[in-house]
Amino acid sequence: MVCPIRSRNRLDAREKRAAMAASNDPLTSHRGSTRRSALGLIAVAPLVAACSGIQNSLTSLTPGAPSEAPAGPPQQPTTVGSGGVKVGLILPLSGQGNAGVVAQSMKNAAEMALAEFQNPNVQLLVKDDAGTAAGAQQGAQQALDEGAEIMLGPLFALSVPAAAQLTRARNVPMIAFSTDSTVAGRGVYLLSFLPESQVSRIVSYTAGTGKQAFAAMLPESAYGNVVEAAFKQEVARRGGRIVAFEKYGADRSAAVRNVTQALGGVDALLLADDDAGAMVAVADALNSGGGNLKRVQLIGTGVWDNPRVFSSAIMQGGTYAAPDPAGFRAFSGRYRTKYGQEPVRPAALAYDAVALVAALARTQGPQRFSQDVLLNTSGFAGTDGLFRFRADGTNERGLAVLKVASGGGQTVAASPKSFAT
Repeated sequence: MVCPIRSRNRLDAREKRAAMAASNDPLTSHRGSTRRSALGLIAVAPLVAACSGIQNSLTSLTPGAPSEAPAGPPQQPTTVGSGGVKVGLILPLSGQGNAGVVAQSMKNAAEMALAEFQNPNVQLLVKDDAGTAAGAQQGAQQALDEGAEIMLGPLFALSVPAAAQLTRARNVPMIAFSTDSTVAGRGVYLLSFLPESQVSRIVSYTAGTGKQAFAAMLPESAYGNVVEAAFKQEVARRGGRIVAFEKYGADRSAAVRNVTQALGGVDALLLADDDAGAMVAVADALNSGGGNLKRVQLIGTGVWDNPRVFSSAIMQGGTYAAPDPAGFRAFSGRYRTKYGQEPVRPAALAYDAVALVAALARTQGPQRFSQDVLLNTSGFAGTDGLFRFRADGTNERGLAVLKVASGGGQTVAASPKSFAT
């Protein structure tokens, strides 16, 4: 579950971002009588963390529109729970392609969070947006008219601004699941896995091992643009230098040639693409072009947490930033026991969002969803470890560093226990 923690400089029990460390006030855990430190909020119970397939299931869904496969029948609005604090939950339950499957798994996870929290004073107002902006706006309007104090969702980037027009007008915050940071902003917070945090973590870790000469090969895409900005900023922050930087489109031959020629002066090479298969193909092309990838440290983002990467001989030994996998495994086990099937990767986001609002509703009184509470610098601890919201609506996560091995990712640097570290 999510464990809101009171920051040291806010002993008035406010919860702001997501964190899990730095305090000693014992509060009862969501599940059972376990007590953890939670200076002002709640201590998370299961505290799950993970990264398997983060972008694999998210990037294809959240940044843009759903697939072209037929949509399912519209789902009628439902309510879950009977508490006095009403929370809107907007999901593409009848969305095209696999969007409906993802949405149903997220809805299941949301219900599981309420059940595990034990009698939370929360009522979920579940709305189907069909994966469209108009549907999201309609769902948001219904939830607001029914008294929603905070909105969870939508999932797709195209739906977030449409719903946010209404929530901002009512001064109701939104915690959305899109991976597109451009839709974040005033009153709109993203709980998703953003590549910016992953790039920052892996570059920081790599620089800490003494590597200073960096190179990168990225796609000409929205994802590549986000990674580029984060990469250049973090390398500069860590006192490193960029020896080679290339972006590629359908034809990557020139980019491969330029990076290959520069590898002799490179310590670490960032390969990041929102398609794991395409990324492995880039590594293969560099190797075939004469690049000695064994003498440089390959680094990447959470997209690397993919069987295609683990089975690649060239990628072995490369390192990437992602949540500690233990958390999602624990969450998956509980989900499997309850529903008899595996959850989709984004289900953990819905679980954490509901656990967070339940925790805040229980501990923060009338200010439970205020900006001051949501922006807790200590943060919250959830299924995928530490997270906290930034004032611009994006988030920061406490990520682990993992090494590519044939059997999967192996942790080489644990996720932090607090943002203070």
